[in-house]
Amino acid sequence: MKNSNRKIITKLMLKLLPIQILLAGIGAINGIVSSLFASNFIGQDAMSAVGLYSPVNMFISAVSTMLVGGATIICGRYIGQNELDKTRRVFSLDIAISLLVAVLFTVIMLAIGVFDLSFIFTKDTALQQILNVYLIGQAIGILPLILGNQLSAFLSLENRTRLTMIASIVYILANLALDYIFIQKLAMGALGLALASSIGLWIFFIIQATYFFTKKATFRFALGDVAWNESGEVVKIGIPGAASYGYQSLRGVIVNSLILKYVGSVGISAFTAANSLMGLFWAVPGGMLAVSRMMISISVGEEDRQTLADVMRVMMYCFIPLMSVICLGIILMAHPFTRLYYRDMSDAVYMLTVWGFRILPICMPLSIIYMHFSCYGQASNKNILVHVLALLDGVVCVAGFTALLISFLGMNSVYIANVLNGVVTTIVIVGYAIIKNKRIPRNMEELMVIPEDFGVGEEDRIDISVNSIEEVMDVSRKVQDFCLEKGIDNKRSYYAGLCMEEMAGNIVDHGFTKDNKKHSIDIRVVYKDDDVILRIKDDCVHFDPAERAGIIDPDDMTRNIGIRLVYKLAKDVNYQNILGLNVLTMRI
Repeated sequence: MKNSNRKIITKLMLKLLPIQILLAGIGAINGIVSSLFASNFIGQDAMSAVGLYSPVNMFISAVSTMLVGGATIICGRYIGQNELDKTRRVFSLDIAISLLVAVLFTVIMLAIGVFDLSFIFTKDTALQQILNVYLIGQAIGILPLILGNQLSAFLSLENRTRLTMIASIVYILANLALDYIFIQKLAMGALGLALASSIGLWIFFIIQATYFFTKKATFRFALGDVAWNESGEVVKIGIPGAASYGYQSLRGVIVNSLILKYVGSVGISAFTAANSLMGLFWAVPGGMLAVSRMMISISVGEEDRQTLADVMRVMMYCFIPLMSVICLGIILMAHPFTRLYYRDMSDAVYMLTVWGFRILPICMPLSIIYMHFSCYGQASNKNILVHVLALLDGVVCVAGFTALLISFLGMNSVYIANVLNGVVTTIVIVGYAIIKNKRIPRNMEELMVIPEDFGVGEEDRIDISVNSIEEVMDVSRKVQDFCLEKGIDNKRSYYAGLCMEEMAGNIVDHGFTKDNKKHSIDIRVVYKDDDVILRIKDDCVHFDPAERAGIIDPDDMTRNIGIRLVYKLAKDVNYQNILGLNVLTMRI
């Protein structure tokens, strides 16, 4: 059963991964397009402006991540507990707060640009003028950036990632076309560079927003439904994950200052170029984290110990090897990637950029471990671990190692510091598990330090895997025997077995035959508080039994009789389609 559950989880996570990588890469693609136009058609000063704005953008992303992380984790818990009304209220809260925050950031960025306050970023007066207009253009896109990120996450929960993919592709094409028009045709310089991105973000946001005004949408914004009482919890849960971005913003300021002091503006230009293209590849671990975050939050809500550990196993055995192969490719392509930005090999900026592509990728597989354990820590309230990791990753390691090494390693110290950062955070994760377990972790559950009282014990649940109609026939007996062992009376035990057999058989008869794919059913029976909770999960096409339970054909009273019988016998029946999985919960 454990292997069957892991196969379902692996299949689902890999299925969701491409769209989440694309979503995570939107900002990176925008950054690549902007940096290419900046370096090739405007000049190194424009490239420096992009680099100086990067910590600001990182801080805005931190706040956006805090909101979307806190809201989706809470919603995941409520989904796992079948509390759909509460998820809608949290959605409205998330949109309301995001709107207020976006307006605030927009006003601040406009004020800095209009009133020539960019001296807080650089003392170079010529660079200040370029940065002023760049900030004005970027300010226009802050609102759709923050709101678009929120909508993307909720579309994933609704299994509507295709719409986000369409919005992403349109955004990328629009940004590219607008860059060409504003920079090459209209010669708008840094302002055109920023405006192209901002207008593209508005297109991205509007395309996604249309879905939430349709009747199909589970989540709909309603000001009267805003769960203001949950705002503190959203921030509390979201801050640890977002703290990393906030720390990285501070780290960016510190590292930029060190580069300017010991290497010069040429170092900023090289670092910006390497980071810009690397941002595209960082979308891969970002997408991996997005998939895992949804699975982790739902597993915590369901108190599903097995799935929680399986998510981490997929990370270890699938995600990290995949990322390692990608990183090797980046290292081998160091020179071709550098030539996208700088073509004169005699220029100092050229080799500084090459070494960025050779060293920085090494830290990426290690970062996947940090990101996943930090996310799990958020969802399970391991706040001390999350804050320590965020502080180390965000500021202490990268800025600290850079400060120690830059005087004799120059620009390479920045790249090496990122690798050392991944090593330190991984050691801390293992060390935390050793301290909590009082021994070296022997399995994934011990490495994750999952509490012993999390979920029900193995003696109070039974897991069954069904792959064919022949196996369905044995389900009723297994469920009935389990109930009788728990002291449940004969009548309830019989009903529990009958309900599970009916629903499992219905899935095999109809779901397994809808396509040519191989499917399986994951059944769990839990005894808790004198209730028998039956949960059945499958990866077949969308099917809500409630829609069939109400269908009664006067000419054929036997039609859908099995489903109607289940609804009559069970105290409560709840269906959800979570991330493309049909999840039916029955309480007997």
